[in-house]
Amino acid sequence: MKISTKGRYAVNALIEIALNQDKGPVTLSELASMQGISLSYAEQLFASLRKQGLVKGTRGPGGGFKLARNADEITIGEIIRAVYQNEASSWVEPASSSGERAASYWERLDNKIDSFLEKITLQDAIGRDEPIASSEIDRFGS
Repeated sequence: MKISTKGRYAVNALIEIALNQDKGPVTLSELASMQGISLSYAEQLFASLRKQGLVKGTRGPGGGFKLARNADEITIGEIIRAVYQNEASSWVEPASSSGERAASYWERLDNKIDSFLEKITLQDAIGRDEPIASSEIDRFGS
């Protein structure tokens, strides 16, 4: 399963801000350029991220965006959910022909994914040079 483009752009943008936080705010045009997206699309993403209290903006010269909280206090699940506020909140979408029993499995899977992403912070994401080991996935899933 893949997280959609919108979710990936949001996570990547916050990673860029976290990696550059010692240099000051990052402008929206810089973030859009780094991501290869239009400025208007970046504005849409950041409106949601700001509304959910994940970033704060500063206007004027030297302005831009900074994290609203420490990187170890922001989860990947929180970032992704922020850009999907007005859309379906499920990570997985079962086939419409699923029976009641199958729907229960899909719901449990959805809860596991949500729980997993809530345990990975932005700091975890920027502090890693290698993929998450399967032993860590087991730990996150419990």
